Parts: sequence; structure tokens; C-alpha cells
Amino acid sequence: MADGYDPAFLDTEVVLPRPTRDVIDLPYPRFSVLLDPGRRLAAVTAVNIDGASLREVPRTGDWRLDTRVAAEAQAGPEIYARNDLDRGHLVRRRDPGWGEPDEARAATEATFFYPNAAPQAAGFNQSKQLWLGLEDHVLDYAETTSQRVSVFTAPVLGTDDPLYRGIRVPLRFWKVAAWHGPGGLASAGFVLDQSELVDVREGVLAAGPLGAFRTFQVPVGDIADLAGVDLGELREADVLRREGVRPDGWRELDGYGDVVL
Repeated sequence: MADGYDPAFLDTEVVLPRPTRDVIDLPYPRFSVLLDPGRRLAAVTAVNIDGASLREVPRTGDWRLDTRVAAEAQAGPEIYARNDLDRGHLVRRRDPGWGEPDEARAATEATFFYPNAAPQAAGFNQSKQLWLGLEDHVLDYAETTSQRVSVFTAPVLGTDDPLYRGIRVPLRFWKVAAWHGPGGLASAGFVLDQSELVDVREGVLAAGPLGAFRTFQVPVGDIADLAGVDLGELREADVLRREGVRPDGWRELDGYGDVVL
């Protein structure tokens, strides 16, 4: 089962956002990865989440290369060995784990392919916990409407990212959640900045001070420009626009109460 992201999953169609660069389309169960082979990392990931039928699936599966793509086009196990880098799930393991038990298990295990990973500084703290929990927060909000959410996540593939073991380690990550609320299509955009945690010296990646993860809610249009990705109708559906937040406003988040939905 490798059906990929479904643009018709919400009541309003949301096409798979695409970057301006050439990418390789990799469909998996209920999600897709657009892999940038030059950077060896995902330029876009997209997943459909059905909050009404999510399952608690035991953690199974091992990280592995995707045989549909040349190994040298993927950031594989050598990137993460003997350092402070985590294999950061872009599509979280739990996100596609809904529906029938066998389907849910297959979908969660598919999140362990290396094209769905990106290097993130190790060590969890409040800010990173906030980042990882944003989909849950949006999902809880969406339960009063359709209980369906589509989430798009990827590293910002910046030209100034530090070079390490043949790849450039992303300093920032972006996420856009979309759902169909009472007023129609709605979206919210977020950026995680790990710049202060990534320090490449003498070929060794070192973790910076605790608390250095910073999470922002940002205009979806800013993410499109920052990441070079066409976010289409998600720009106009941005909840920050509806709430009258100034267009260039980046809101640093200290807790879920700071999130505008």
C-alpha cells in the first residue's frame, strides 16, 4: 500500500505543495515525500490524518533506505552515527496510523524510511516538545469540525546550512497544518529554529545550550517564500490573516496558549 498524500482528503481540495527545485516523488501509505536528491533531504512532506480513527499502534519498524531511490540521494545512517543528531521524523510515526489495524501498522512503519528523516539536534526540551505536539493541538481543535487534518513539514533547505558528512544540516524546519473549519479551509504555519544547537567544529556536531530550540507561528506566505514552496490556497486560508495579525508578524511560542487557531 503506497497510495501517498490525498489532495481530496479535506472538504476543500488542497494540492500537494511543490518546490521550485526538481524533486523525486515518493508515495507511502497516507503520506508523500518530495525528495531533493541534491540535498539528500525532503523538500516537502505531506500527510493525511484522520483524527476520528487514529490508533495507538505499538512502535515497530527500523530506519532503512528506500530502494526506489539511489542510496547516494538519501541522507542515510552514516549521517547520524557517533554524534548528537537525531533522525527527526518529518511525518511523525503516529500521523498516518489510523483506520484498520493492519493498514495503520503498515503506515506507521513506512515513516521509518530515510527520505522521511532529517537531522535534528538531540535533546528534548519545552520548545521542541511544543513543536512535536503542534499537530495534536491542531487536531484537538479540529475535532469540533471535520476531525481531519493535512500536515506539510520539511526542513528549510538553506544555502547557508553548515556542511557535515556530505550534507548540509538544516537550521530551520517548517510546518503547515490545514483543516476545514466552520469558515472553510483554514491553515496555520510554524517554524522551528535550531540554529543555536547546531555547531559543526572539526567534523563533529555538538549540541548547544538547552532551551535553544525556538518555535514560531508565522504567516504561511512567509514559509512559502522562505522554503521556495508553492503553498497555493493555504496562503489565503492562514488563520493569522483572519485574525488581523500583521502580515510580517512572527510569534514566538512558549506554550499552546500562544497558538492562534
